[in-house]
Amino acid sequence: MRLIQYRDRNQLRVAVVETPEAVRPITVEGGTYALARIAIDSGQSLESVIEVRLEDTLLDYQPLVDERRLLPPLTHPDPAHCLVTGTGLTHLGSADTRSAMHAQSQQQTQQSEEQLTDSMRMFKLGVEGGKPAPGETGAQPEWFYKGGGDCMVAPEAEIPVPAFAEDAGEEPELAGLYLIGNDGRPWRIGYAIGNEFSDHVTERFNYLWLAHSKLRACSVGPELWVGELPDHLEGTSRIVRGGETVWEKPFLTGEANMAHSLANLEYHHFKYSGFRRPGDVHVHFFGTATLSFADGIKTRDGDRFEISLPIFGRALRNPLRFKTETPPIDVKSL
Repeated sequence: MRLIQYRDRNQLRVAVVETPEAVRPITVEGGTYALARIAIDSGQSLESVIEVRLEDTLLDYQPLVDERRLLPPLTHPDPAHCLVTGTGLTHLGSADTRSAMHAQSQQQTQQSEEQLTDSMRMFKLGVEGGKPAPGETGAQPEWFYKGGGDCMVAPEAEIPVPAFAEDAGEEPELAGLYLIGNDGRPWRIGYAIGNEFSDHVTERFNYLWLAHSKLRACSVGPELWVGELPDHLEGTSRIVRGGETVWEKPFLTGEANMAHSLANLEYHHFKYSGFRRPGDVHVHFFGTATLSFADGIKTRDGDRFEISLPIFGRALRNPLRFKTETPPIDVKSL
């Protein structure tokens, strides 16, 4: 089952994707968030909650896209209660990408421990211990914070690039979408395509600036996959400029292509009590090994990112908009 959220006049609506051309609205106030709350509170599956609320009529999908009425597939009524985070160096091949980006040797995983960079050491930890047996604790991944819920832009909407940014690069990833129950238990609602979007020039200058490079907008959706994922997923990431594709590359994701299991990544995020606050929404990116920046691409104003994974339905598309001014930062004493 796949879900979308969209605007209907001033209302937040949610619908099931029936076909590539049609969606079936669900009768509920509050969108996907409300459906998940009902499921958790009543002890039912999300699918069961949805099935009894399906409306009889079908709605054309394409106008929602053309009119930019799509929203991220899960939102919180208060964006401050949505945390957007992620993990890096999680995919087989991601270390090569990171090394190339930092102009380091491609053979570092074969070097002695003393010769490894921190990034390569982190990747090696994941390869050796990122998929623990059930009941065991695996290696910690790299982790970063992106922002609150207001850093997520809707599918088809412009991704803003701040005037102080050095780069504006896509990162095609899986994202997990979660709601914390009243008892503090994290519930995974589903998965979506994500464009984690980062400033790779800033990161390349010094890896200790990784935290700065991640404080950017991002996008998730348009469709939310409810249920278990296949282990192997193949997608395509491209950049379209003036109607022409200027860069395109396949990417792999899913646990078969990762150094870490999804369960291990989830454990090391939600083990912190501050991330188990009842009622909060979490959007967590699982990493990638494919970047246009690693191929020397420099994005421009108006470029459109397109990220697709066939089982997720429609592609996630967002144009870039470069800002030219930074609001004045005037800190005053009280």
